[in-house]
Amino acid sequence: MEEWKEYKLGDVCSRLRSGKGIKADSVFNSGKYPVIGGNGVRGYADVPNFEGQAAVIGRQGAYCGNVRFFEGEAYMTEHAVVAVGNELADTRFLACLLSLMHLGNLSAQSAQPGISVQTLSKQPIRLPSISYQKKVSAIIKSLDDKIEVNRRINDNLEQQAQALFKSWFVDFKPFRNGEFVESELGMIPKGWRVGKLSELIEVKYGKDHKKLVDGIIPVYGSGGLMRYAEKSLFTGESVLIPRKGTLNNVMYVNEAFWTVDTMFYSIPRIADIMLFVFLFLKNIDLLSLNAGSAVPSMTTEILNNMKMIIPDKLTINRFNSIVYKLYLIIKHNKIESRRLAELRDTLLPKLMSGELKVN
Repeated sequence: MEEWKEYKLGDVCSRLRSGKGIKADSVFNSGKYPVIGGNGVRGYADVPNFEGQAAVIGRQGAYCGNVRFFEGEAYMTEHAVVAVGNELADTRFLACLLSLMHLGNLSAQSAQPGISVQTLSKQPIRLPSISYQKKVSAIIKSLDDKIEVNRRINDNLEQQAQALFKSWFVDFKPFRNGEFVESELGMIPKGWRVGKLSELIEVKYGKDHKKLVDGIIPVYGSGGLMRYAEKSLFTGESVLIPRKGTLNNVMYVNEAFWTVDTMFYSIPRIADIMLFVFLFLKNIDLLSLNAGSAVPSMTTEILNNMKMIIPDKLTINRFNSIVYKLYLIIKHNKIESRRLAELRDTLLPKLMSGELKVN
């Protein structure tokens, strides 16, 4: 039987300390090195301050005590505690184990939740042999790797769909040999017209969802998938548009869902129009239309009055026949990744406690 020994967290880490602050003007929307805070990636930087594997622990704020495994090069901020295992601890195993330990409970009772590195270093932790840890890590890694492969495939398919939209409806490449007419948005193919977004969709407000329950219905916020609920707000194909926060994080969904009050969701006024609308909005910098001040905000008025080129029905049908195939693959990959994540999360506590043996 595998023997588990008790240590203090500081004794099993070769590194246990916070990252460093970074100026706002050094954080970009895209780049080579992710900037990682207490709630994950918050942007990208030109230079890293960390390379390797780490358990990243949220140090302050709403996600205090949240733990993620990271591998690669990144800029770790002062809001993240970076834990790297030594000869006693495999770093991936350590991250998995810490994620189950509810570290947020260590936060001082104050207006702004926070965990000090000193408090973390004294936290008791039980570990099996390093060889056993590596076997468990290999199991978790195999599941995480497949989820990551699916994510990369989906990213590539979405880039293909966006490139196709730009080619057809921005550059008009397939229609260059046809007749063009003047419009208020410039020259457009004959038979197309300029209209407003409100002609294609009806924009609805999301609703607050404070109750945490176990369910299968995804709940979306402006940052993406938040949790799962027992019932849905809408069951059809829709485009989700952030109302506050990360305005450019527009999402396409084709399943039952709930979206919270920081999001809009849309109902189609015309059949088979949602992917066209989604890719149109992905082609727009919504942040540049910000109606807020301290917090970026979007309004129904801005969305409804947004002018756009609307092709003829035949062209939209031809476009849909291509891109719907791409998004069907994306949907299947997301379902598979969700099942793999559920399997991983079911196995994790049993493997971490020794209840389930590796062999």
